[in-house]
Amino acid sequence: MSKGQGFGFGLGKMKELTEAFKKAQQVQEGAKQLQEDLEKMEIEGQAGGGMVKVVLSGNQEPRRVEISADVLGEGAEVVSDLVTAAMKDAYNKSTATMREKMEELTGGLNLPGL
Repeated sequence: MSKGQGFGFGLGKMKELTEAFKKAQQVQEGAKQLQEDLEKMEIEGQAGGGMVKVVLSGNQEPRRVEISADVLGEGAEVVSDLVTAAMKDAYNKSTATMREKMEELTGGLNLPGL
């Protein structure tokens, strides 16, 4: 090893490392706020032209299911299919919302692996 080389960490590398830690801390703080925001959100999925609605939090926790009285006469199988379709719709919307919010949080930070 050459004299004065240390472990290959020059001042420039230390500055990059310090900046990376700062960015990681920003993401961590933003992620905590995002988690709180997602918990407060209500994301609705629908099926049957809105006759069945499923509401999830932004964290995909079930909140409620709303079933129109008009669809109840269609039979259990139809109601079950509509509830399942509404759940999938809500899940897809929730997943897209989480992805979008994470991209907003990490956008421009150029963190490896994110």
